[in-house]
Amino acid sequence: MSLPLLPTISTFFIVLSAILVAIGWRLVAKKKYKDHKKAMISAAISALIFFIFYASRTIFVGNTSFGGPEDIKIYYTVFLIFHIILATTGAVFGIVTLTLAFKRKIKKHRKVGPITSIIWFFTAITGVLVYLLLYVFYHGGETTSLIKAILGF
Repeated sequence: MSLPLLPTISTFFIVLSAILVAIGWRLVAKKKYKDHKKAMISAAISALIFFIFYASRTIFVGNTSFGGPEDIKIYYTVFLIFHIILATTGAVFGIVTLTLAFKRKIKKHRKVGPITSIIWFFTAITGVLVYLLLYVFYHGGETTSLIKAILGF
């Protein structure tokens, strides 16, 4: 099996970010706040690296459309749209959560952080599933613009 390099690398970084968030959660539960901060900043950097790879590929190469059976394409499309909404929400929550921490608004950070983490875990899981559906379970369709890949126009 030959996996495409850029999508594989970007998927690795989104999974790494989720693992680092989980480590950060564990550290804050143990009241290891400095280590928690390092883990969460590392998670944010990993997510940013993912985004740079993803955006670069989208701009310079395009996106891969679903190459699986036509009868499940609509389910894939709905799932992909759900993932995109989740990822966008997670990114916004992530920025807010980090900003609250850096501004030392810890009471608000403690309220928003767990919600952000849960959204991010689901984002990573659904992102891996999108990757598996596009490149592992089925051969990817044509690589094309973002709108055409998502909506099939």
